[in-house]
Amino acid sequence: MYLTKLTNIRHIGFVSTRLQGTDGVSLETDKWRQVLEKMGYECFFFSGLSDWAPEKSMVVDEAFFGHPIIEDIQERCFGTTVRGEGLTGEIQAIRFRLKRAIYEFVETFNIDLLIVENALTIPMNIPLGLALTEYIAETGIPTIAHHHDFAWERQRFSVNCVEDYLAMSFPPRLHTINHVVINSESRQRLSYRCGLSSIIIPNVLDFDTQPPEMDDYAATMRKDLGIAEDELLLLQPTRMVARKGIEHAIELANRLRDRGKKAKLLISHQDRDEGSQYYERTMDYAKILGVEVIVRPDLIGAERGSTEGLDGAPGQKKYSLWDCYLNADFVTYPSTYEGFGNAFLEAIWFRKPILVNRYSIFQRDIEPLDFDVVIMENYVTAETIDSVEAILSGSGALSVMTSKNYELGKKFFSFNLLEQRIHQVMMNFGQL
Repeated sequence: MYLTKLTNIRHIGFVSTRLQGTDGVSLETDKWRQVLEKMGYECFFFSGLSDWAPEKSMVVDEAFFGHPIIEDIQERCFGTTVRGEGLTGEIQAIRFRLKRAIYEFVETFNIDLLIVENALTIPMNIPLGLALTEYIAETGIPTIAHHHDFAWERQRFSVNCVEDYLAMSFPPRLHTINHVVINSESRQRLSYRCGLSSIIIPNVLDFDTQPPEMDDYAATMRKDLGIAEDELLLLQPTRMVARKGIEHAIELANRLRDRGKKAKLLISHQDRDEGSQYYERTMDYAKILGVEVIVRPDLIGAERGSTEGLDGAPGQKKYSLWDCYLNADFVTYPSTYEGFGNAFLEAIWFRKPILVNRYSIFQRDIEPLDFDVVIMENYVTAETIDSVEAILSGSGALSVMTSKNYELGKKFFSFNLLEQRIHQVMMNFGQL
């Protein structure tokens, strides 16, 4: 039904489990939206949770991986190797409802092409993946499957009773799907494991636009968070999950204190998609080392605003992720694994110095480009502290370092690159 439309794509439908907040997938999806709209396409959105334009969105609760029914299914699918008939029935019932909703979404907004953001990649919502696969197979709609992180990259998915579903939909093998990955390792493994070719489109930022500058609003953030003028603010711009290696950032703060520098660590993202155990362990570790870790979802959100005071009156100011960067003295990014690294690009964009663990994707796709950052190799050493201390000493080298990094980011990870790569994918559909 779509073969006659391939050279006339106008309406693009994004599909994701969540389009809300500052998680990596939502942020990257919004960048694609901006570039596609600049290219002349109109974009619409299907998800289970959303704070995006309601007039262009369809929200179906069971598409969200955090929906209680979906979470219950997840618990029963992983950690065991036998699936009962009842669980199969539940998955298929939700799959059917979601597929009908996708049909309605496409028909309502006259969608010509789907861009599926990670929902055909990591099995956080198995019924949604199955529904999408069947819909694409039944209609032949041109589809871009944008893969951020695969099931084989997460140990918690290795033991399961849904191998048939994973083989079918994570990712699916359909001729109308063009696969996009965010790093060279994923491209290699997708080919080896699934026999599928793909195009690499790394995460990007709009380096042609300057980041916001410190203003009166952001200037009060440090005081509101209890950070004294003589204290350093280390920013960990990630969620609190184990692969982020936050304990290394805590150790950094502790060892800077041993050298006479007082530092506090701010965690910007409050989502705990992988449970609370790591959060509790991290906070306990910080107490043992005497490091103050600031986790304030009441004062830090996706956008500026205010908390609700008495009788509905405005309460305290609420700050954004960008305000966190503006106030940070140093960015910590000691991840053990990342699909790419949004936080790395954000730090470069804001011209902030950054500590990076040499996770595999950084080694293969970023480090060869010669960014000037503090490197650690799985643990903090005396040399690591020396490098951080030298940067924080206020020498003129900091400006040279951050300016160089900004220019490299503009060259290799800009919106211009994203537009070129999207055009390349569109050419595969005959969209000229």
